[in-house]
Amino acid sequence: MKNNILYDGVKNKGDFMGRQLRKKPLRQNVLSIFGLSIFAFAAIGASSLSPSGAVFAQEEGRQFSAKIGEILNEIEIKTHNGDTEAALKTLESVIDNPSLTAIERSTIFQMLGKYSYELDRPGEAQHYFEKALAAGGLLPKEAENIRLVIAQLMIGNGQYREGAERLEAYLNSGGEKKASDVELLVNAWVQAEDYSRALPWAEKWFDAANPKERRHYDLLNFLFNNLGMQGRQADIVKEMINRWPEDKTLWDAWVYMLVSGGREREAFEITKMLYLGGGLTKEIDLLKLVQYFDVYDMPFQAAELLEREMATERIQTTAETQKRLGLLFSRAREYERAAPILELAARGSMNVDLGGGLAVALSKVGSCEISEQAFKNAITRGYDAGKAYILIGNCYSNQVPSLDRLSCNMTEAERAVAPITKARQAASAAFKSVPFGSSEAEDARKWIKFIEDEVEADERRCDFGHRPIHHCFTKIKQAYDAAIFTGEFELDDDSCPTYKPEYDAKYRVKPGE
Repeated sequence: MKNNILYDGVKNKGDFMGRQLRKKPLRQNVLSIFGLSIFAFAAIGASSLSPSGAVFAQEEGRQFSAKIGEILNEIEIKTHNGDTEAALKTLESVIDNPSLTAIERSTIFQMLGKYSYELDRPGEAQHYFEKALAAGGLLPKEAENIRLVIAQLMIGNGQYREGAERLEAYLNSGGEKKASDVELLVNAWVQAEDYSRALPWAEKWFDAANPKERRHYDLLNFLFNNLGMQGRQADIVKEMINRWPEDKTLWDAWVYMLVSGGREREAFEITKMLYLGGGLTKEIDLLKLVQYFDVYDMPFQAAELLEREMATERIQTTAETQKRLGLLFSRAREYERAAPILELAARGSMNVDLGGGLAVALSKVGSCEISEQAFKNAITRGYDAGKAYILIGNCYSNQVPSLDRLSCNMTEAERAVAPITKARQAASAAFKSVPFGSSEAEDARKWIKFIEDEVEADERRCDFGHRPIHHCFTKIKQAYDAAIFTGEFELDDDSCPTYKPEYDAKYRVKPGE
């Protein structure tokens, strides 16, 4: 069985194994995920201000000048009043001051990054955070936090691979493995289509989740699928089906995996079970089940299903479905049901299979003359002539047993027009039309010989009536044989002299001949 026959509707197996993971910007994810870390340094602008207005860092020697303290107070007032744009411009006017210390420069760059992000300028925010890191005024822990923010921003800005590498380096170097950061990393690798690097982090995220939600399962399902890990994918899909048995996409995934693993029969049984349980309602799924029945040599069940679903209109009644229905009934040897459907479908059609199917159905229901014409039309369109003429001959031959036998009292003219004679002649003519090189040629020769033997047998015996020709021919032969010894011809059956002239004409050789 070809998978593409049963799964024409599945253009990409990922379509039903991770719909929520389609490539899309992760910016909204970043906004919620690193929101806290991006504001971690904001305390500098408030709690570090002394009553005298001077700004101090927590560590000794990391002081802010009174002038910078005033600016930061001004910034705090502006942002408190919702004027973030003005705050940003104030900071931009200060940042190029050559008298700034490293800690002041790093702090202002962080604030520029923070407010740029708030104003929906993620690329600009990333730039400022990079500057804050490069300024050299950050303690190791602060620098680590900024590296995390930069990695998150890069992922949000579509720099998936580089952002993922930075975030992964942060987590591997001892950074706190928050579930939100691990989830962001997994999705970044997925967006970069590096599924092998995404998988170990996805497994960590999955194992740590409590409770586990559908998205946790979908992610592993998606990754196992794209990495070709069918065994592990089967395990996760089974678990998902147990939790969400009403989700047809999971059953589709399971069927697909069975087919991919060469277990088509199991896939068929599951599809049939879904149908019986009311889980198949779409035309594409119903047609798939019809195809399953046909592939597994159950054309009658396929035809019954197709006819029933066409009646409910869940499968559209079209020229194609009518053709399929007729051919299925024909394959199931339900010729009386097939013939009218195929006749309707064949009107005006040049389809070879359809014409041949109609001809076969007609021949099987005994409509030999109509079938013969249908076969001849199909032959002109490319139908196998040998097969066609064999079926025509069989149709006529199959009529012979049901026709009246030739009567011994018939004249030659009456015999010539008798239905049984015409049927034999039509059958013989069809078998003689089988092409010499056809695979059916040998069968045709056997049929021709059979018909000739039947005709000769009819000529030599009489099955009923008052003309015991076979008996009398035997008596006449015996009389001729005895005459060799007795010198005279004597018949011991008074009913036989009538048949002597016919016997002599058939079996006695006249002198000189």
